[in-house]
Amino acid sequence: MRAEVDKTFEIVKKGGTIAYPTDTVWGLGCDSTNYDSVERLFEIKQRPAEKSMICLVDSLRMLDEFFEKVPETAFQILKYADKPTTLILDNAIRVSENVIAKDGSLGVRVVNDNFCKALIRKLKRPLVSTSANISGEPTAKTFSEINPLILEGVDYVVNLHRDRKAAKPSSIIKLSVDGAVKVIRQ
Repeated sequence: MRAEVDKTFEIVKKGGTIAYPTDTVWGLGCDSTNYDSVERLFEIKQRPAEKSMICLVDSLRMLDEFFEKVPETAFQILKYADKPTTLILDNAIRVSENVIAKDGSLGVRVVNDNFCKALIRKLKRPLVSTSANISGEPTAKTFSEINPLILEGVDYVVNLHRDRKAAKPSSIIKLSVDGAVKVIRQ
């Protein structure tokens, strides 16, 4: 796995895009601070720019680094979550403007997958993550279900977990600075 992390890191660091396994479904990713790389993901996925993507972080500490203020509720939700949970938080900072929603929010998930954690730690910033499918098509449950156009469009396809069936997509909860909590997907 170490060699795969190193190879993927070099590609992402240089602005490349990747298809990679996560703790939920196969994802498309890039450096969250690289505007051009994020634009390429929108093109590969054929996704409208107004539909934002999420980012993966390796820890709660990193979560704190990329938002002006993380509500205490976020830490409580993540502490007790029994499955992968994406939080949509207000006032994202230090990431490319095209990964942030028009309202200033950003979806973020503390990842559990060892490959993802190691890659994000080495990168020292969030990794963009969006499901590895053309916008509007069903999410691929296995690597073999990923549309070949997606795999041809990215700079690198991670060579791990290609035989694993994907878990369900994460729960999504929006937490506003004013304390409002809204469950988007359970």
